[in-house]
Amino acid sequence: MNKIRESFFGKFKNQNHLEELTTMKREFKTVYNEKTNVTEMTIYGVIGESWWEDSTSASDIDFALKETQGDIVINLNSPGGDAFDGIAIYNRLKNHDGKVTINIDGYACSAASVIAMAADELWMGEGTMLMIHEASTIVWGNKRDMRKEADVLEELENGIIDIYMTKANITREEIREMVDSETWFSKQAAIDIGFATSTSTTGYLAPVQNTSHDDFINTIVEKVTAQLKNSKDDEPTPQPQKVAAKKRVIF
Repeated sequence: MNKIRESFFGKFKNQNHLEELTTMKREFKTVYNEKTNVTEMTIYGVIGESWWEDSTSASDIDFALKETQGDIVINLNSPGGDAFDGIAIYNRLKNHDGKVTINIDGYACSAASVIAMAADELWMGEGTMLMIHEASTIVWGNKRDMRKEADVLEELENGIIDIYMTKANITREEIREMVDSETWFSKQAAIDIGFATSTSTTGYLAPVQNTSHDDFINTIVEKVTAQLKNSKDDEPTPQPQKVAAKKRVIF
């Protein structure tokens, strides 16, 4: 892992935080705004099935989505929970006919980080964190049972990494290393790796996606030229070639 990523990503194997995280009070609700045709959904607390209704399950999300239309905005704050529920929720959201925006209000750890990957736009509030790590389980049995369960966990992690790779702008091997290391991402780190949506505004110098370098330069030239034409100054508009040459110095 290079020094740039090490400066952004903290690695914590200390599990003392789990007791605090799992005491998050469960909150699951949906509110539909008829005027905007947007449903706001809140998912706080542990992910998974529970007899005591203290967690949010894939069944809860499935039922809610069957009654949901239009775009969805999800407010997420969860320490994670059941991996398969997290995967099911991810797929259910990906199949929703409408834009899915997810706001991380506090934490999106473990299974909740998988849910976060379903967002068309993932926004993280100030001070929020996203965490990815290895899957774990409890097994009782003989050596064959242990080996078999280890194989299941490895295949499960491969599937989860597939989900992370739908967003990540680094290699699969690097993502696997981060999963194995238990990696925490700040807001900026999540943006840098491609998980979260960039909030930076750079005006007319903002990158233009799916274009060549020359197209990008030409787009800058057009925007600069338009701004100069709208100026109250009587100075002649610079020629596009000169503007392009000046902007190339920035790159």
